[in-house]
Amino acid sequence: MRIIAGQFRGLALASVGKGDAAAHLRPTTDRVRESLFSMLTGGRFGDPVTDAVVLDLFAGTGALGLEALSRGAAQVTFVDDGRVAQKLIRENIAKCRAEDQARLVARNATRLGPATETPATLVFLDPPYGKGLGDKALSAAMEGGWIAPGACVVWEESGPVTPPAGVQLIDSRRYGDTTISICTVAE
Repeated sequence: MRIIAGQFRGLALASVGKGDAAAHLRPTTDRVRESLFSMLTGGRFGDPVTDAVVLDLFAGTGALGLEALSRGAAQVTFVDDGRVAQKLIRENIAKCRAEDQARLVARNATRLGPATETPATLVFLDPPYGKGLGDKALSAAMEGGWIAPGACVVWEESGPVTPPAGVQLIDSRRYGDTTISICTVAE
């Protein structure tokens, strides 16, 4: 795994080998990340990355949030309650020297509670596939004030998603066993 483009381009991230099934670590492949960011920065969705306040739910290795930082996001908050994931995220933040722009919240993404910082304008949601956790996490983040009105939500799942009330599906694309859904939060 590496950062695809921007300020940290080519930087190798901490390896998880083949992933960590017990921790549900399934890093987004470089190819899917490249396609995703090409889609986000292609103009159809405006420019949700530059100067974005990013919330990376079920952050895993932190690759999505760090890719956004590399491409011009202002700051990122990583949320993951797994010890292995937290270690990888800390290591990857250090590799990018992004400590001033990144924060790790060691919490279950489905039980966030009230926000303690600026609401996110770009959200990455990559829950363990097929467990229905994406809807719960997105609802919890909206209820807690973690997400700004009009925010762009990138939801990675094994199949089509049905967003909760107040979130509209804009586009969906399939990459192998991964479906990327782009949503927007009502203003």
